[in-house]
Amino acid sequence: MRGPVAMSSDVEGGVVAAPRAIGVAALLLAATDALQQRLGAVAVHGELSGFTRAASGHCYFALKDSEGASALLRCAMFRRAASVLDFTPRDGQQVELRGRIGIYEPRGELQCIVEAMLPLGAGSLYELFLRQKARLEAAGLFDAARKRPLSAHPRAVGVVSSTAGAALHDVLTTLARRAPHVGVIVYPSAVQGAEAPAQLVQALQRANERGEVDTLIVCRGGGSIEDLWAFNDEAVVRAIAASALPVVSGVGHETDVTLADLAADLRAPTPTAAAELAAPARDELLQALRQQANRLQRAQHQRIDREAQGLDLLASRLAHAMASLRPQRQQLDLLAQRGEAALRQRLQSAAQSLAHLAARWQRAGTTVFERRGLRLAGLADRLALLDPQQVLSRGYALIETDAGRVVVAPLQLRAGERFTISLAQGQAELIPREVKPREG
Repeated sequence: MRGPVAMSSDVEGGVVAAPRAIGVAALLLAATDALQQRLGAVAVHGELSGFTRAASGHCYFALKDSEGASALLRCAMFRRAASVLDFTPRDGQQVELRGRIGIYEPRGELQCIVEAMLPLGAGSLYELFLRQKARLEAAGLFDAARKRPLSAHPRAVGVVSSTAGAALHDVLTTLARRAPHVGVIVYPSAVQGAEAPAQLVQALQRANERGEVDTLIVCRGGGSIEDLWAFNDEAVVRAIAASALPVVSGVGHETDVTLADLAADLRAPTPTAAAELAAPARDELLQALRQQANRLQRAQHQRIDREAQGLDLLASRLAHAMASLRPQRQQLDLLAQRGEAALRQRLQSAAQSLAHLAARWQRAGTTVFERRGLRLAGLADRLALLDPQQVLSRGYALIETDAGRVVVAPLQLRAGERFTISLAQGQAELIPREVKPREG
């Protein structure tokens, strides 16, 4: 059976179909999605009403408008978020909530899923401040031993602050006046409200990751304890303590003290004072350089004067020493002349001796050569007598086997074998037909 369809008339008198009907749960889910997309994370303050903690650890309560308007927001805080509360919530207490808006489907009611709760009011906030201070101090985040000195001559200074606040203007003006040679890089962040802690942490991390500056200034103008509360947030304090860059904190006025001040490497009473501490004044540096240059110039002149006096003294001593060495120099000249004459005489005598020895060696060499020539001639005659060719020329013959062995006995000859016979005028081949050894 087809259900009824709602109809509506248009301007021309016709009819068009209304949107398709959906279920209640789908409608509530769509409304929840629209709320979360539109609002995202929210921060709201008001008065607690009907606060209860279930056995499961979840907390349920309502938040009334603190200005007296008849407005009520149902809230739920699950066990995980409730377990980190630093105080005991009670009805009538002014608090600030952070969470997300949704719809509780079983009753179709708007509710806030609370992720964090802070008590409001100077007394409550100061008690929370003291508790957080004691806990972070016990963790060592405020120890003086971990604080580092600032760069004496920074190339650039980073400023973590709101671009809309007067504090940033004061810092930039002070740096431009005192240290125009120092670069300034601003890392924008909210400094008040629910989004401020996360943005401050991100700005600090971004400055450390980029490494563009030598010193960081975290600052904002003065205000109430509620206005400055972002600088008491534990995540912000830990980010300052973990910073690899030295941090100067200039939050509020001189009487304002935040946990960020205690964690920073140096606390300044105001943002302007933070700028003065972060970078030395150029005029003071130039004056110090001029004084140093004057001291160096005076020291150089004094050193030159002392060295000149020393040179004069050494010159006079050297002249005196040269005068005292004149007799020794004359004696050395005389000794040199005597040595030169003795050397010439020694060389002439040695030359005569060498000439005499050369003549003797020449005579002795001639005699030796003659004797050895005669002996060589005799040996040559004896060698000629042993020449086989001379023997062959007298009618003798030399018989050799095919292996080149000389035949000296008839037993080496065999009938039918080939032998070589060498004569005075050539060689011939010999094949014996019969071999007859000599008898007897």
